[in-house]
Amino acid sequence: MCHMGKIILLLAILTATMYAESDTADMLETNCLSCHKKQQIPSSIIYRRYLMKYSTNAQMEETIFRYLKDPKKENSIMPPQFFLKFPMREKSNLDDETLRKNIQAYLKKFDVKQYLILDK
Repeated sequence: MCHMGKIILLLAILTATMYAESDTADMLETNCLSCHKKQQIPSSIIYRRYLMKYSTNAQMEETIFRYLKDPKKENSIMPPQFFLKFPMREKSNLDDETLRKNIQAYLKKFDVKQYLILDK
């Protein structure tokens, strides 16, 4: 492949990646965060609560997935008083693949590791 062809291919891949990340962010906003914002649900605090209890993204993803498929107080890690202030959510109507993508985007958006700066 010629040098110009490699550059064009690289630009196409970068553009596709950028649009995919944008689509994921839009999907997260539409399917999840718009209601969180409207109801003033503290997403970053919820994320930290899951992180403290489960510590890995895989465990958090699975726990959040189970809760969203069957939202009951017993399936939530939030304390009982949380539900006095915030409404119990409805069961998710998203298909499993879309729901998992939204959960992964949520975990990525609120990941505290992105704010850590390590000394060199």
